[in-house]
Amino acid sequence: MSEKEPREPLFSKKNKKLVTDPLTDNNPITIQVLGICSALAITVQVEQAVVMSASVLFVLVFGNIIVSMLRNLIPSRIRIIVQLVVVASLVIIVNEVLAAFLPDVSEKLSVFVGLIITNCIIMGRFEAFAMGNKVWPSIMDALGNSFGYAWILILVAFFRELLGSGTLWGVQILGSAIPGEEWGLYTMGYANNNMMILPPMALIVVGIIIWVQRSRNKALIEDH
Repeated sequence: MSEKEPREPLFSKKNKKLVTDPLTDNNPITIQVLGICSALAITVQVEQAVVMSASVLFVLVFGNIIVSMLRNLIPSRIRIIVQLVVVASLVIIVNEVLAAFLPDVSEKLSVFVGLIITNCIIMGRFEAFAMGNKVWPSIMDALGNSFGYAWILILVAFFRELLGSGTLWGVQILGSAIPGEEWGLYTMGYANNNMMILPPMALIVVGIIIWVQRSRNKALIEDH
């Protein structure tokens, strides 16, 4: 009887890399240029970016789990259809939960929650990873790509909301938070930059992040 292969630790170096790589060197937005539409459209406020990030995290983690568990049962010719059914079902759950508990945010996000179904990051991870790997690595891969997507969205939203509206999460930051109080940058002559809340500025902010990221990593410049 042949000896069983040693079981790989849950948090092995290989599995940890599945989480850390998408955060920087293989980021789905700045390196792979996937999911860029939501990065441009819903990053006007930090709250919207956080909710969208949490939604993508839920869909990608549970989607990867389901696809990985069914990978040996799904006929190759209908695998994309099955993946679409999985992601659509999860997005419906997310949409109903947001409508029930966060109706204001749900209204602001509008169709972009539904567009998670066609998010290239999610379909790409289903096809490229979950279809060929076990459940635990698929979970780690989903976490890594979700967090990589999330920190870019939240960072872009941070600068756009702060410089465009003078607020963070709806709380006045650059000006006076108390009516009648004479303090804050507004009293010093600062005016909100309304261009920051326009989609082109989101693209510029993402471009700056890409430039900073690649300037710090020479390997990315050589590879691209």
